[in-house]
Amino acid sequence: MSKVLMKGNEAIGEAAIRAGCVHFFGYPITPQSEVPEYLAKRLPEVGGKFIQAESEVAASNMIYGAAGVGVRVLTTSSSPGISLMAEGISYIAACELPVVIVNIMRGGPGLGGILPSQGDYLQATKGTAHGDFDLVVLAPSSVQEAVDLVILAFQLAEKYRNPVMVIGDGMIGQMMEPVEFPAQEIGPPLDPGDWALTGCKGRPTRIVNSLYLDAQKLHEHNVKLKDKSRRIAAAEQRWETYNCEGKYDLLVTAFGMMARICKTAIDELKAEGIDVGLFRPISIKPYPYEHLRGAMDKTKRVLCVEMNMGQMLEDVRMAGEGTKPIDFFGKAGGIVPAVEDVVARIRESLGKKGK
Repeated sequence: MSKVLMKGNEAIGEAAIRAGCVHFFGYPITPQSEVPEYLAKRLPEVGGKFIQAESEVAASNMIYGAAGVGVRVLTTSSSPGISLMAEGISYIAACELPVVIVNIMRGGPGLGGILPSQGDYLQATKGTAHGDFDLVVLAPSSVQEAVDLVILAFQLAEKYRNPVMVIGDGMIGQMMEPVEFPAQEIGPPLDPGDWALTGCKGRPTRIVNSLYLDAQKLHEHNVKLKDKSRRIAAAEQRWETYNCEGKYDLLVTAFGMMARICKTAIDELKAEGIDVGLFRPISIKPYPYEHLRGAMDKTKRVLCVEMNMGQMLEDVRMAGEGTKPIDFFGKAGGIVPAVEDVVARIRESLGKKGK
């Protein structure tokens, strides 16, 4: 199939349709509002259902209900909206229901601003909501990868019956790039098997519930969820390396759009004879700790670059286990570090003067 030029948010909406999703519930918030706008037009064309909820809280409970009856369902929002959805996401995870959530991040905390940010890293990977559960979290660095990861997100959500989140900063949602969609859909929704509420005529009643008043049963349910997280961690780590052949002077770590900016900085420095590698986690939950440690083994120093005040930095330090000095460079509030900013910070880490 030939490529088409699409805005990131619209491409995410089309990717969901190509993945076979025909149910969307959400609420508009900048910078992701083009996703529901696009789906409001497209879903009726494919026989789907679009509902603009009265709030993000309502939207999270609508996807809870839709997933409970075994349909493929999507919601999208932006940072403060995801915070409002948190309670519903915890219920969905507890009930082991497959949903896909897209967060096009904006600056925070609070209402913050509408410019690009990576300030929800910790929320997505460490503390989305109450209780012992883990999301699968994927971070694209291009519009094409956003398409690919949204489709993958539906596959993973159904494979593990677990909520999957795709996070991108506002640039991913707002910029236009050529994208190519897969020729075929990923197939029908997960077989409702013995779990979904499909009507109980002729069979025993099923219950989708997250309330366990018996402490031992709740403990056993938490153990089951943790075992699933371990299986996901073993099988679903994804990452990219760039200019990491042989040894290098410094290793940069970055995710999402920030990694693309770092690649250009690395190319500029390589032309001057300065070798810098890049490690980009694509799955930021589960985080590819061992693979990052392997990339660290080929350098003496690491620089973590983010569009926040140092949220992935904690995972980079865990991967390094104190074996390497790790520097940080980041901007928040919607300020996007430019290539020349990254180049200057790399020179500073290496103790090298500019041209």
